[in-house]
Formats: sequence, C-alpha cells, structure tokens
Amino acid sequence: MTQVKNNDLITLAQWMAGDFSNYKQSLENPQQFAHIRIFFRPLPFEFFNSIGFYSEQVYDHDLWTPYRQGVHRLIDQGEQIYIENYGLKDPIRYAGAARELSILKTITVDSLERRYNCSMVFKREGELFRGSVEPGNKCLIEKKGCLTYLVSQVEITQTTWNSLDQGMDVNTHQQVWGSSFGYLQFEKRESFAL
Repeated sequence: MTQVKNNDLITLAQWMAGDFSNYKQSLENPQQFAHIRIFFRPLPFEFFNSIGFYSEQVYDHDLWTPYRQGVHRLIDQGEQIYIENYGLKDPIRYAGAARELSILKTITVDSLERRYNCSMVFKREGELFRGSVEPGNKCLIEKKGCLTYLVSQVEITQTTWNSLDQGMDVNTHQQVWGSSFGYLQFEKRESFAL
C-alpha cells in the first residue's frame, strides 16, 4: 500500500515538472484567457531532503515579470499527497529562475516564508491527480483592497494542467479575483522530469 502511494508521489512529481502553456485556449478565446505559462522546475533533492519545486506563472509576452512565484515541498501522507507552499522574501531577485538555472541555484531555504493554510492536497483518480487548497478557507490573500480566501482546483495528467484559482471575499463569499470563465487549460511544452 505505501509502495503504491510512493509511486503516486513520484508520478505526480514527474507530471508536474515542466513548462506548460495555455496557448490554444488563449488563441480560441483571447477576450477571456490571456496567454499564460506555468513553469515547475525541480529543486535538488537536498534542498528539502524530499521532492521540491520552484514555480513561476507569467504572461507569455513578459517572461521576466512573473505574477506568481513559489516553492513547493511534496509530502506523501498515504491517502493523499500534501504540497507545502512557500513564498519568497525577495521574489523579484529570483524572477526567471524557472528558465535560468544559474538563478535557480541562488534560492536557499533562508529565502523562503511558509504560506500557512495554503498547502495543496492531491489524490490520484485513475490517469489524473486532482488537487485543491487545504480545507478551512484560511489561505488569505489581500487583493483589490479586499481580504479574500483562495479557492483553488487543479487537475494534472501526464501532458496537461488545468487550474482554477479564485479569491473569495471573506465576509460575503463573493468572487473578487480570478477566472470567471472556467479552468485555465495548459498543455505541457517541455518536461523537466529528472
């Protein structure tokens, strides 16, 4: 049983590792979907003494100005895979690290801040992994002058990454930011799996 789950952890990590683009979606619906790239670059195992990633989300026309950066640590919890999320204390310093390995090598554990209550929980469902932010509505983000909680849904296959991130007002539970047109649909352009 544990061996099967451990294989799921490795499979999820291999599927996450890569450069993803929603080019087709943005071409078909440019008014609703900007062309976005997601990069998940593996960190050396020694970084966390477990599987970890550095990630960037950027608009394709401005690859050096990511609008979201993070560091992630994967943890096998048996029935699920728990992914701790970390922010960077000085994110602009590491912009481009997903593409420039010389920058990636400068990230240290000391440059991170844990994003409490913002971990993702994934479970395998056949040929995909389905994940969501940990329960409780406590992953708080201030945006547009409003305190919101993150609602995040992700589906990952060997070649695709679909995600829906929305910020909901903590008082009214109405959407403040994020996609109003459904999932962003990404296809893997290149694998970074080791």
